[in-house]
Amino acid sequence: MKKVAVILSGCGVFDGSEIYESVITLLAIRQQGAQYQCFAPDKNQLQVVNHLTGEVDDTQQRNVLVEAARIARGEIKPVTECNAEDFDALILPGGFGAAKNLCTFAVDGAQSQPDESVLRVCKAFADAGKPAGYACIAPALAASVYGNSTKLTIGNDADTAQGINALGAEHVECAVEDIVVDSQARLVTTPAYMLATDILQAQAGLNKMVETVLAMD
Repeated sequence: MKKVAVILSGCGVFDGSEIYESVITLLAIRQQGAQYQCFAPDKNQLQVVNHLTGEVDDTQQRNVLVEAARIARGEIKPVTECNAEDFDALILPGGFGAAKNLCTFAVDGAQSQPDESVLRVCKAFADAGKPAGYACIAPALAASVYGNSTKLTIGNDADTAQGINALGAEHVECAVEDIVVDSQARLVTTPAYMLATDILQAQAGLNKMVETVLAMD
């Protein structure tokens, strides 16, 4: 049975992992007959957002790992404990936390810097030639991991695509229910809620991403 490492970035679309994307991804992994282990960086979030109003709450600080544990039902470990040799594949759901807590793309765009502990893990999978899937805005992190004109997608947002290209990847426009595969990098990406207006649209691309990743030998 294949084992998948899943890196989360908090809990909630505006400041952490997108919850629907995360749950759909975990479900798809199990439906494909694989197992997963969730990880997240043990550090404070960049910001806390009131998901009812969409406004930043400067009075609070929240920990990425503690918040991500909500999605993982407590079954989660610090990303520093993720060893690529223990897993067959890596998957990162989206949500703005991927661009705020796993890297600085949300703030720095083309000058984005990855979280060092997250980069170390993602690079280990890439260097070992193990397949990976990045959804929604998470490919902004993948651009820093892979570079080398690796093909990936966040959908069709021109400004975001420009930032990703500046980081050394090659953005490819993609429909919400589809995926972009870079066979050489063994990387699969899908737009998910960068484009989705309905949970079924997000599910279609995410399921295809997970299925494709797990089909890679």
